[in-house]
Amino acid sequence: MISSFDGINLYSKDPAALAAFYSEVLGIPVPFEGFGQYDGAKIGFDRNQPGLIIWDESKWGKHTTGVVNLVFSCSSLDETYEQLKGKGLDCQPPVTMEYGGKEMNFRDPDGNGITLLEGGYLEV
Repeated sequence: MISSFDGINLYSKDPAALAAFYSEVLGIPVPFEGFGQYDGAKIGFDRNQPGLIIWDESKWGKHTTGVVNLVFSCSSLDETYEQLKGKGLDCQPPVTMEYGGKEMNFRDPDGNGITLLEGGYLEV
């Protein structure tokens, strides 16, 4: 039977650029880069926890059927917004949602949606 969740596969025409976006712009570590040119890289906070696994779609094909929306938490969304704007990310300021938490939404270089949360879904 299923024993754990390993992560989400993302297939990209430019896996190195996509990995750089997550690691350099968003500050998420790359605990594994095993096959060169980020073909098989894992983006995440720990090698043994779920993460984003980035593959080169020109080598492996495009196995995702469309873009996904990834959700990350942060302790201060206003500070995170300022940091990301300082790195050149084109994004709108955070908004307080009906459920009481703050959200900020934007897209990665491949068009996948990203939601940053402060006061996540389960905290309300």
